Amino acid sequence: MPATPPDGAELHSLRLAFGERLRAARREAGLTQEQLAERAGIDRAAVSEIERGQRDARLSTLLRMESA
Repeated sequence: MPATPPDGAELHSLRLAFGERLRAARREAGLTQEQLAERAGIDRAAVSEIERGQRDARLSTLLRMESA
């Protein structure tokens, strides 16, 4: 039987947890949001919104941030 997709509250919680991990990794790499955004070719506001769980990130955006 397929897994049940997360509901709205659970999805928000998962976004927040992901954002916290992204922020920790960015800081561990010694990067500001602006530096990460510039290296990944995205807007700094997008990095901020993803870190705060306010935006879903496309896979292509996640891959660019990973490479940065």
